[in-house]
Amino acid sequence: MNNMLLQDEFISDLQRGGLVLIQKRSAFKFGTDAVLLSDFAKDIRCRRILDLCTGSGIVPVLLYAKTAAQEIYGVEIQPDIADMAMRSAALNKIEDKVKIICADLRSLELPRHSFDLVTCNPPYMKAGKALLNERDTKSISRHEILCTLDDAVSAAALMLREKGHLVMVHRPSRLADVIYSMRQHGIEPKRLRIILPAPGKAPALFLIDGTLGGGAELKVLPPLILADENGLESDELKKIYGRDEYDI
Repeated sequence: MNNMLLQDEFISDLQRGGLVLIQKRSAFKFGTDAVLLSDFAKDIRCRRILDLCTGSGIVPVLLYAKTAAQEIYGVEIQPDIADMAMRSAALNKIEDKVKIICADLRSLELPRHSFDLVTCNPPYMKAGKALLNERDTKSISRHEILCTLDDAVSAAALMLREKGHLVMVHRPSRLADVIYSMRQHGIEPKRLRIILPAPGKAPALFLIDGTLGGGAELKVLPPLILADENGLESDELKKIYGRDEYDI
C-alpha cells in the first residue's frame, strides 16, 4: 500500500468491508458530513451516481459499499486531490465502478440527463471579501472560490435524468439558498433532515433530497442527533458508521 502514497499522505481504514481511503495531512480531510451524506442517499434506487465536489473520493467509495450502483463518478477540480482519489479507487480495486474525473463541474463532458443520483458536499462558505489563497486546497474546499452553490445545483440539474435525485449536505445558514437554487433549476426538495450535535443544541448541518421535475411536497424528517446528553455517540450515529456491529 505504501508505494501508492505520496509525501504528506496517509491511509484511513473506513471500517467497511476492508475499504480504505488515501488522505493528505495538509489538505481538507473528510468528516461526519460526508458519512451522513452517503447514508442519507444510500436507499435511493440508482444505477448511475455522480458525486460533485468529491474531494478525496470518500462519498463515491462509501456509496460503492452501500448501494448496488453500477457506475459511480466523482468530480474534483483540483488535480492533486483528484489524483489522490483515483489512487484510492485503485487501492481498493474498485476503479471499474468508481471513476474519478478531474474537471470543472461548470463544464462537465458527461452525458446529460443520464444519472439517477447526484450527491454533493459543496464548499459551505461564500468567498466574500476575505483574503483567501485561491491555490490553497483547504480554502477551496471550504469557500466558494472555484464553484458556488448555484454552480453545483445547476450542474446537478444538467446531469440528472427526469425524477432523478440531488442529495446535498450543507449548513443551516444556507438552507434558504439551497432550496431557492434547487427550485430555480427545476429540482423540488422532497426530504429534509436537520442534524443536531446533541439534544437541545442548535442545528449544525442539514441533509436535503430533491427530485428533478418532482411535485411540490417537502417531508421534514425527525432530527438526527449525533451525541447524547453525556457527549457519547448516539446509537443512530453508531449505526451509520457501522460501529454498532462491534458492540458487545
